[in-house]
Amino acid sequence: MMEAVVQAAVFGLLLASAPTLADKDDWDIYSFHINSTVSSRYATTVITSRVANRMNQSKEIEFHVRIPKNAFISKFRMLIDGQFYDGVVKGKEKAQQTYTEAVSRGQSAGLVSSVGRTLEEFKTAVTLAAHNKVTFELTYEELLKRRLGKYELQIHARPMQPVKDFKVDVYINEKAGINFMEVKGGLSTKALANAITRTHVDKQAWVYFYPTEDQQKTCDSCGEQGMNGDLVVVYDVNRNPSLGDIKKSDRYFVHHFAPLNLASIPKNVVFVIDQSGSMRGRKMQQTRTALIHILGDLAEEDHFGLLTFDSEVFHWKLELVPATGDNLESAKKFAREIVERGATDISAAVLEGARMLNAHPREGSASLLILLTDGDPTAGETNPEVIQSNVRRAIVDKFPLYCLGFGFDVNFKFLEKMSLQNNGVARRIYEDSDADLQLTGFYNEVATPLLTDVTMIYSGGANLTQTNFSQYYNGSEIVVAGQITDNGIETFTPQVVAISRNRRVTFSDTHAMVESEEEASDSSVRRVWAYLTVKQLLEKELVSSGPEKEKAKKEALELSLKFSFVTPFTSMVVTKPQGENSDVLHKPREGKKHEGRRRSFLHSMPHRPTRPSTSALVTQHRLHSQSGFISLPNENTEVFVTGSDHRQHGQQGHIRRVLVGASLVDGASGRRGSAQAARIIAPPPDYEAFLVSADLHDTPDMFPTIVTPHATEAPLSHRFLQKTENLSLPLCFDVTGKVQLKLLHHPSEELFVNGQLDSVRNGGFRRITILLKTDLQVQIDTEKILVIEGQRISGLLGYISHTVGSLTLVSREKEIDVAVGDTRIVIAIHKEGGKDFLWPILRQRPLDDNVSGILALKPAVYDEVQQSPSTRLQIKGHDYDSTRASVVDHSIDPPPTYDCWLMSAESVLQRSLDDFIVA
Repeated sequence: MMEAVVQAAVFGLLLASAPTLADKDDWDIYSFHINSTVSSRYATTVITSRVANRMNQSKEIEFHVRIPKNAFISKFRMLIDGQFYDGVVKGKEKAQQTYTEAVSRGQSAGLVSSVGRTLEEFKTAVTLAAHNKVTFELTYEELLKRRLGKYELQIHARPMQPVKDFKVDVYINEKAGINFMEVKGGLSTKALANAITRTHVDKQAWVYFYPTEDQQKTCDSCGEQGMNGDLVVVYDVNRNPSLGDIKKSDRYFVHHFAPLNLASIPKNVVFVIDQSGSMRGRKMQQTRTALIHILGDLAEEDHFGLLTFDSEVFHWKLELVPATGDNLESAKKFAREIVERGATDISAAVLEGARMLNAHPREGSASLLILLTDGDPTAGETNPEVIQSNVRRAIVDKFPLYCLGFGFDVNFKFLEKMSLQNNGVARRIYEDSDADLQLTGFYNEVATPLLTDVTMIYSGGANLTQTNFSQYYNGSEIVVAGQITDNGIETFTPQVVAISRNRRVTFSDTHAMVESEEEASDSSVRRVWAYLTVKQLLEKELVSSGPEKEKAKKEALELSLKFSFVTPFTSMVVTKPQGENSDVLHKPREGKKHEGRRRSFLHSMPHRPTRPSTSALVTQHRLHSQSGFISLPNENTEVFVTGSDHRQHGQQGHIRRVLVGASLVDGASGRRGSAQAARIIAPPPDYEAFLVSADLHDTPDMFPTIVTPHATEAPLSHRFLQKTENLSLPLCFDVTGKVQLKLLHHPSEELFVNGQLDSVRNGGFRRITILLKTDLQVQIDTEKILVIEGQRISGLLGYISHTVGSLTLVSREKEIDVAVGDTRIVIAIHKEGGKDFLWPILRQRPLDDNVSGILALKPAVYDEVQQSPSTRLQIKGHDYDSTRASVVDHSIDPPPTYDCWLMSAESVLQRSLDDFIVA
């Protein structure tokens, strides 16, 4: 019987296109509950979803879950036929074999990507028998972080269908007392607001969200497919004016420190702003807007500096100055006139900012350095480790460095490590319409320092989390957890020592809010300690090296296994009923963008036997089977057939699957079970990813019926930009015809990247092919991504992150990011004249000097030796004719147009163009 595929939506499910789904009367999420309990800011959330198969045949139910990035999954299980199937947390190395097998099958490896700004996603699947039910139960834990004077508990609900029994229950219990509570988010507006019940009594608060099926269709982002949005519970607790809130058990404690009534400290701040060419357009406009707003918020007692950088560093003023009205107006004028250009010398800029702060010591003040960049270091010192070492020596723990990474072209790990090494944090700024608000929001978090050099002291405490903090800001909170030694809880004494303006202060209030061991479960306090410890060990492992790095990794792994946390060092193996393969769920470090309409639509298609129930015959416009036929939309639509790769006893191979609406490789052909493919010509949306089973014999009579029309436009030229350094105009050259170019060859990695030019004038590339070693090929076009490993072919679905061996591929809305070793290529997707095309950009150049190809060309250097009657340029001692023309720079979105010197390809390349063409 042909298998049907249905994807059940739980807590943010991503669905395939409508034609892949069964009728909703045949399947049902009949119960969907989210239960979150918060105690001392530590939230434990349980999601329970119950799904029924109403069909007369089995289905594969996919369980997609979105959780906060800050959270650790600690439990997952399924209940089928009265039996529980539990996920087991293991070390990544021990789970690697299961992971590799899952990837080789083309299946999801679980928690592999981020979704938007605050969520991560994992998925698993199980085949459910006819008229059966399954219960999914997921538990995750997180310590809520206080920002701008409040905590936020985010719950994301996206069932993708109205659910009869839909409930969200939130219970908050804070012994310090709840100061205020409110509910916001997209699911708290319009008709859904009436589905929310809030109760707040002293130390406890309850939120119930029980929308009816009708209400689930009426919010801003609701419809026939139900809700899609956030419910955010916002609150704060009463503050002890001195030592804060301490929760103790027999063996563990957690201390929340956020004292009241402190005077703000004057600050010295230097803003270091990237003005390189990649900041062009909206990013720079938003940066100017935010910077002008931030300058307006500086207090008169603050001192500040401002510098911008590309391949050089530009000062507003060479030293810090007071934030007077005249100075602020002058700085705002400077900000309005920032011009985007050049490369990116992060090293020189950060070192100059550190020099300015070091040259401006001021008693009773707090200093901070804020860097904003959108790219990797490409000028000056470009080795990340050398930059980090130099910056660390320049700052020497005197002040924190905050790094803001704008967009997804930044090396965020580099920024994160550099920030952590210097007592700061890194934050990604997302390229959205509110990027200026993200920038000002971050600044507001660090705008008002209240204490510096904070030291947390615990007599009778051991195995403490971080106890030294360079600064404490208004609206934030310091949290420390640890174990209580054998001397017992009676002798446990906390104390905080810090600097407030220019005087030393001590906090040691014996009447601080303390929850005793009778009230506090030892298990709950211990889990907070474990959570904090693992988080900080992950940071330590990132910034350390050698034995210290290995020790941090070992300790983080041991604690993660002990407390069943899914962390970057552990994996959860999801067990399933007999006969099904286990999934392995991983947690990423810093996530990737994963939102928007999906571009690729191929299902993974490993070569594995299936049990066909019908025979089929492909003809020009229909796919026939014993039970009828499926009409194809028009004569330009083609059918993709893939089969098993073996024969038995000399028999013909059997074609096992037919995919309508996608293609594998243009012109690829084969027999006896090998792949047959033909390219799609504008398939309609309702034919996306339509998958059926068939038993097709590999006969010569069948394949001539697959029609493959191709465009017949005459070959036209494509213009390429060759950038220069510190010269008035770049160079450009034309390549004529629908040729395949050698984009990059990296011999030591055995990496080849080739690009097939389109048949439309200046239409870019229609396909990029990546060959790695001898057994891996990745083919990318504007509609899909195909991964070919030996005899196995996989199509990647949606905006995903996928790793095969040393190659990592991240698909986003307008680009595909490919990393192999020290090489990183971004393949941008542009549209011109209603037609999509690809354009490759080398974002990280390999260190190997032997790399070659169009992308590996170094910036051109030339001299103008003649300007009249025509311009002649000299390159490497030879003169060449040139003409002033224009060229589009597709490495930037939206692509700008520049003037250029148009020359022959051989003149610019200094080699024959044939050397760059794939035969």
